[in-house]
Amino acid sequence: MEGEHIPARIICVDDGKVLAEQVKTIFDNDDVTIAYERNLEAVVDRFERNRFDLMLFSGAVARNQQADALDVLELISVKCPQTQILLFTAPGSLKFANQGLRAGAYHYATLPITSEELKLLIGSAMEAKPLLGPNMLLKAETEKNTFERMVGRSAVMQAAYRLIRQAAVTDIPVLISGETGTGKELAAQAIHQLSARNDASCIPVHIASLPPDLVASELFGHVSGAFTGATKMRKGCFEMADGGTVFLDEIGTIDQKMQVSLLRLLETNEFSRIGSQENMPVNVRVIAATNADLVNEIRLGNFREDLYYRLDVLNIVMPPLRDRSGDIPLLVSHFIKEASEDFKKKIRGLSSDFINCVESYPWPGNVRELRNVIQRAVVSATEDILRTRNLPNRISHYQDRDNQMTVKIGMTLAQVEKGLIIRTLAHAGDNRSRTSEILGISRRTLYNKMERYGISTVNSSG
Repeated sequence: MEGEHIPARIICVDDGKVLAEQVKTIFDNDDVTIAYERNLEAVVDRFERNRFDLMLFSGAVARNQQADALDVLELISVKCPQTQILLFTAPGSLKFANQGLRAGAYHYATLPITSEELKLLIGSAMEAKPLLGPNMLLKAETEKNTFERMVGRSAVMQAAYRLIRQAAVTDIPVLISGETGTGKELAAQAIHQLSARNDASCIPVHIASLPPDLVASELFGHVSGAFTGATKMRKGCFEMADGGTVFLDEIGTIDQKMQVSLLRLLETNEFSRIGSQENMPVNVRVIAATNADLVNEIRLGNFREDLYYRLDVLNIVMPPLRDRSGDIPLLVSHFIKEASEDFKKKIRGLSSDFINCVESYPWPGNVRELRNVIQRAVVSATEDILRTRNLPNRISHYQDRDNQMTVKIGMTLAQVEKGLIIRTLAHAGDNRSRTSEILGISRRTLYNKMERYGISTVNSSG
């Protein structure tokens, strides 16, 4: 429900309920929800079912299994970076406390602790909570945010997923359009994997990367002696993919002669190798992709209209990243996990400035550019938190150019405040929780100010 207060989610891991009961006496029931776990082996299971903002971990639960306890702390720190860990130890347990901090705990304190100290410690941990994507252990979250190998839950991506599912249950040609880096090949692979052809091959052909005189051989193969250098027979992609799928990337770059050959294959399900007159039957599904405006290419005489209509039986548009509201944190989280595993780095979270820069940048190279930037950030990181210094200058300095607001002499404070709220809502994609974080005010305060100024959406005038 829009505007509803969401209490902080806390799990207390302790051999008794002392910590949990103490937290209950400090906060109202509306401010926190408290879970309790005394079994060290069951802690990870809890994180696979639920998301927590804070874990209060008592060293008492690890009396004879400190190594296991440290493994749990490190796992939660790495896989659930939005969960802040507060470690509580008995006096004299400094070694375990230090090990816990190295494993990823945010802070430690000795027990017993006063309610005032505990409240301050919890408040400090919540304010410093890293801004990252979903709990990587949460199975429901992973399933909700991914589709095949694509990550995203925005409305435009959900629409693309629906079309991919529709395409998979048919055997018609598909044309996937979209800007460079939007994931057109992943969409093609998803269609193939979900289709009845998934036991056969899906062969991608990146036409633009091939010399024009080799495209025909790549697609259809050739016989020995067909041209200079053709010393032996070679099968083409259509022959090798028989029973499966051929993915033709950047179909708009194919020349007119090859367009005729491809049209013939689509109409007859036959082809001939270069240098041969023999027609060979083939059973393949064709999925094509383009970042060009093929309708305009037809008007310019560069692309055949009959081929276009043969390919465009079902059209799937992969949206640019700038239109995928809310997906960037999910993608960042996914790429950090991927890069951390690839480069053997331990990244626990990222600073608020880092995510602000990433979310405000328009990403002309789309998901591919974002992935490359996150890989570079992980490689260059010298600590376990990614910061703006790990970003290229074009991204870290983009906010300075783009997110500016003019305040004129004569404007009232109310006018300035209203304008700032509208601009921040626009920057945050109308995400009110994110807006309140950026402005440094509570969500309730933001809602009250929006009501006072008559602001409902980022498109509000005034």
